[in-house]
Amino acid sequence: MSSRTIRRGALAVALLAPVLAPVLAPVLVLGLPTPAAGQLDFLGKAKEALGTLQGGGALSEDEIGKGLREALRVGTERVVRQVGARDGYNADPDIHIPLPGTLKRVQSALRGVGMAGLADDLELRLNRAAEAAAPEAKSLFFKAISEMTLDDVRRIYEGPDDAATRYFQEKMSPPLAERMAPVVDRSLSEVGAVAAYDKMMGQYRAIPFVPDVKADLTRYVVDKAMDGIFHYVAVEEAAIRHDPAARTTALLQRVFGG
Repeated sequence: MSSRTIRRGALAVALLAPVLAPVLAPVLVLGLPTPAAGQLDFLGKAKEALGTLQGGGALSEDEIGKGLREALRVGTERVVRQVGARDGYNADPDIHIPLPGTLKRVQSALRGVGMAGLADDLELRLNRAAEAAAPEAKSLFFKAISEMTLDDVRRIYEGPDDAATRYFQEKMSPPLAERMAPVVDRSLSEVGAVAAYDKMMGQYRAIPFVPDVKADLTRYVVDKAMDGIFHYVAVEEAAIRHDPAARTTALLQRVFGG
């Protein structure tokens, strides 16, 4: 039994003692008859509660750590699978990637001359590149989970609904951006985004008196793709904490069911 569990049991004894004393004192000191039925019922419930606190009912730090890590593995794997599927970004209004702000002007100008389809096509291809790069996050999530210290576990378990999401953002953002960038760069070429961009900009520049614009598409897609991933990690985290249906294993139900 852990010291934490023992301390909880001692606290329970201290809290219950004033309540039980009036009932137990006549029996123990004066040898009077046993308590009435109502008192027996109360004593039984008190004993049951005390046994739970002193015995296997209390969660140990090891159980909390295992449950938290399991919850995060389940949740992050589900997120990566969701956003990495076809239309995971493109068809989801919460994480759909629009054209960069610098290209909104291009989109507007092309719409004015009946060529908005060029910009819409590029926007679709940016989302396709994000969907292709999202699976890169899975191994980094698992690595961050395996490196959690006991202090990390405590802060996350006792913290706000997005405590784990913040941990991942701090731990993963630089390496995740580095891992995703070449995938996005390659995907932008493979899905035709670079060609679509060049074609769109060619038509845009042919329009008289329009200002010059620039856009780093790879960096933009990587940033937006990470935003989408962490958005749904936060959703998953809150669900596991508060929605019983999201606790898909016995350990998750035990750790987060209280």
